[in-house]
Amino acid sequence: MFFGEEVIRSRQNRTVVELCKLADKKGREATKTFRFDGIKLFEEAVKKELEIELVALRESDAARLGEQLARSLGDPFAGVGRILVLCDALFDKISEEKSPEGIITVAKYIDKFQKNVTIYNSADFFNMRNERLVLLESVRDPSNIGAIIRSAAAIGADRMIISADCADIYNPRAVRASMGTLFDQPIDRVRNLPKVIRGLRESGRRVFAAALNESASHLGSFALRDGDCVVIGNEGHGLSDETVAACDGSVIIPMTARAESFNAAVAASILMWEFLGQTKT
Repeated sequence: MFFGEEVIRSRQNRTVVELCKLADKKGREATKTFRFDGIKLFEEAVKKELEIELVALRESDAARLGEQLARSLGDPFAGVGRILVLCDALFDKISEEKSPEGIITVAKYIDKFQKNVTIYNSADFFNMRNERLVLLESVRDPSNIGAIIRSAAAIGADRMIISADCADIYNPRAVRASMGTLFDQPIDRVRNLPKVIRGLRESGRRVFAAALNESASHLGSFALRDGDCVVIGNEGHGLSDETVAACDGSVIIPMTARAESFNAAVAASILMWEFLGQTKT
């Protein structure tokens, strides 16, 4: 037994039912909480001071995990609202992982970082003038958006601005793909991305659309400046015409004829490295 907790064996348990609901956006929105599996993500959540409401442990792993996490974090469960111990069969059934590590975490939405906002007034653009930005439109695959968040953090994006129809950043697949970088990466979700782009340009920045068209320039064929931004679009359809029209121009990644395109997350990483990861003149 772990912490004297009774082992839960029924999927009809009220807390287990609520935990399962967090696999869907509707359940997450109702409670403003999200779930994620694994030791690494729990450690990152503690280090980055997320508000952890609940931790579910697999019965056969509970004691070992307690000792392991104590070595890396000191008192890992000090700030946890509630700890559950689930029998192995129940834990494995509700886990999002193919090879569960024995821990599921539920945390509050990170509203101080991820905001549903409207960035349309001059003060907002002025405040972002020194930030390295990347913009996303209609990226629908949660794994892709999680991977892009991870790359953005690694390359040094100060802020991501994403359209309202992008995948939910709290989807378990997005959280997993972000490898914990989601927990402190500033992300703003906006309803009118073209208007944001126009505002950025009015503030003196150049914004380029990652789009294949007749006027598109090859990445690396022109000099980039500090403050330049890139907008990355949907996996299959790219960027909307309105978004492309709002930009200064278009850019494409040179590639051989052996493939039609890059994976969206790979393309985003290449573009972010060129726009954000190198010194501009």
